[in-house]
Amino acid sequence: MTQELQIHIGDSLDAMGHRFIDAWARADRGELTAGNAERHAGFENVELFTRVLTPRRLEMLRHLHRHPARSIRALALALGRDYRRVHEDVEALVNAGLMERDATGLRAEYDSVRIETRVVL
Repeated sequence: MTQELQIHIGDSLDAMGHRFIDAWARADRGELTAGNAERHAGFENVELFTRVLTPRRLEMLRHLHRHPARSIRALALALGRDYRRVHEDVEALVNAGLMERDATGLRAEYDSVRIETRVVL
């Protein structure tokens, strides 16, 4: 099954609230399960998104999608990067909802990313 991460940039609070209420109602009706649950991440604006998802961090997500890591140290070794920098990147990606970290390790369990952007001028 293909998992997709939906990233919303520049969404209003109303739009985020509607998505939450819709998902809650579908889950309440039994329409959402662990297998078909949607994954969303939001960013206030394009500038914040580009600060969080840098090319190196995107490279890290691609690597983790194919090769989950047991630890930040293992990930740093696999990428040939400095532990401290990888730790900073992991923190940023976990906090943004783009990477998962738990007792079993680090993962990026989605196959694709769909980005919806609203730019306010």
